[in-house]
This record gives sequence, structure tokens and C-alpha cells, in this order.
Amino acid sequence: MNKIKVLIVDDSAVVRKIFSEELSKYPDIEVIGVAPDPYVARDKIVNLKPDVITLDIEMPRMDGLTFLRKLMKYYPMPTVIVSSLTPQGGKLTLEAMDIGAVDVIAKPNSAYSVGDMSAQLAEKIRAASRARLIKRDESVRADTEPIRALAQTSNKVIAIGSSTGGTEALKAILTKMPPNSPGIVMVQHMPANFTTAFAARLNDLSQITVKEAQDNDSVTPGTALLAPGNYHMILRRSGARYYVEIKTGPMVHHQRPAVDVLFKSTAKYAGANAIGVILTGMGSDGAEGLLEMKQAGASTIAQDEKSCVVFGMPKEAIKLGAVDKVVSLEHIAAEIIKMV
Repeated sequence: MNKIKVLIVDDSAVVRKIFSEELSKYPDIEVIGVAPDPYVARDKIVNLKPDVITLDIEMPRMDGLTFLRKLMKYYPMPTVIVSSLTPQGGKLTLEAMDIGAVDVIAKPNSAYSVGDMSAQLAEKIRAASRARLIKRDESVRADTEPIRALAQTSNKVIAIGSSTGGTEALKAILTKMPPNSPGIVMVQHMPANFTTAFAARLNDLSQITVKEAQDNDSVTPGTALLAPGNYHMILRRSGARYYVEIKTGPMVHHQRPAVDVLFKSTAKYAGANAIGVILTGMGSDGAEGLLEMKQAGASTIAQDEKSCVVFGMPKEAIKLGAVDKVVSLEHIAAEIIKMV
């Protein structure tokens, strides 16, 4: 078995040590080197040829974003960003995703156990090793015009799940949704705080209102609610009102929030009144939930392989028979509106 070769770039000796020790527990991953700054990293990348690098965003001598820009221009490589759990860390991480990083993990701290962090880091490295690096100039261009307002507002609920590559995919869909689009609930695998910055950014770019969900928020037309990092989001219904419950609980598929948790609750409370969409990402989170949605009468969509950064979650959903239509990213918004 070919191991995934990883280079850890971080100015913290503690982080380099924790990551090296934790990743050495996985037989399919090998840490081939560590670097305290981008200058050392540059030489090690050339000499050791890693498959994936983890990159600290805040470093002396040269910051992570400057290094990432150079890397993506001259030596594109799957990169997992390691960032502090701060609002500033969230902003920098989104910039890194724009430049071409494929995923993000929070710096180890007391917010979650080393065991949870270890499993997530290994998953993200596996996903990154399979990621299709998209040149930013080829990212979704076609029909970027928002779809015109619907003739009438529908009381449907749109549930969307995504992981690796999902930040760009969600942006491509939400920026096209009309101002009176049905209410949207979304899970993107992302740590706490990063979801706050991501929702704010999507809100700035879209005609609809996008916000990080809070407990008891109503799901209303023209609004998209993003599950907060480190919490599951559940759809509920009271009379004609749909709302979300935000709660903690065990990880599902090594994830919190998990797509399956959202999709299964959507199947239960919205049934045929829902549309389920599964986007790019590693693993199988969301596949079972999407099948439950379809069995409850919902219409379901999966992103096609060609437009995915990692064709994992959609592939598993298709394999289960959970998907009505397989659609390229640039046409998913139009397909949702057609189903509405």
C-alpha cells in the first residue's frame, strides 16, 4: 500500500510533535518531514515531494497565505490549513480556501480531545490526497447570474450537505439563488468559528440572507442557515413553521456537524416537502440521510464527479440509490429551482 506522504509546516514545536505522533498511528499515512517556516518547507517540498502538506496560517518570516499563493502558482499541492479558533483565523482561512487550500483543521487546543482531532486530521489528509486541485480561473464561471425571483414563494425546504471543496460549491449555488428562494438549511464540515466567518462571507455575496444558525431559528424563504461548527443541526416543525435545533452530541462519521443528522431530521419533519442536495466531500456522511429523504418523498440531487473536488459523499449516495439527479455544480441552483 502506498502511504500518503505528509509534510507538516508549523512554527509551533508542540503542534509539529502532536501532529507527527498522532498521524504515525495510521498505517496509510507517513509524516516524511516537518518545517518550522515556509523557507524550510520550500526546500523540503522540492526534496521530499510530499502528497499533502498541513500549513499553519500565522507564521514568522513569511505568513502562510503568502507562501500558499507562491505554492499554488509554482508547485500546486493539496494543502490542509491549520488555523487558530479565532474570528481572525476564520477570515484568513477563507482567504486560504480562495487561494486553493482544500480543507481546514483547528489548532489542537482544549476545545476538543486529541483523539477527535487525530481522527479528523487523518480524514482531512486522506481527502486532500484525493482532491482534484481546481485552478481558480476554472472555478464555476458559467451562468453566474442569479436566477430571477420565483413567481411565487414556496414553503419547501432545501437541505444541503458538503465537505472537502464545499466552501466553493456552496458559494456557487447560494450566489445564484433568487431573493425569495425556499428556506435553506446547510451543513459544511468546518470547525467552530470558521462557520461564522464563512456564513458572513456568503451573506455578502448572495441575494438571500445567509447566517450561522442559532437554536430555534425559523427556516423562512430567502434565508439560508449554516450549521455552526462543532454542533449538530436538526430540522424541526411546529404547525406550519419549520425551525432548527442546535445541539451537541457524539460525532457522526467523525463529524460534528454531520450531514446525516440534518438529512435524517429533514426526512422526518419535511418529507416530500424537501429537496436534498449532496455536494463534494470525502467519506459517506449524508448518503443514508439522503436515502431517507428520498424514501420520504423528497427530490434529491448529487453533484457530478467532474465538478467535485472529492467525489466521495455524492458517490456513496448514488451507490445507495438515494439520488434522483446527478448534476454539475454550475447547474445545481437551476435544478433546485426547477424542482421547486
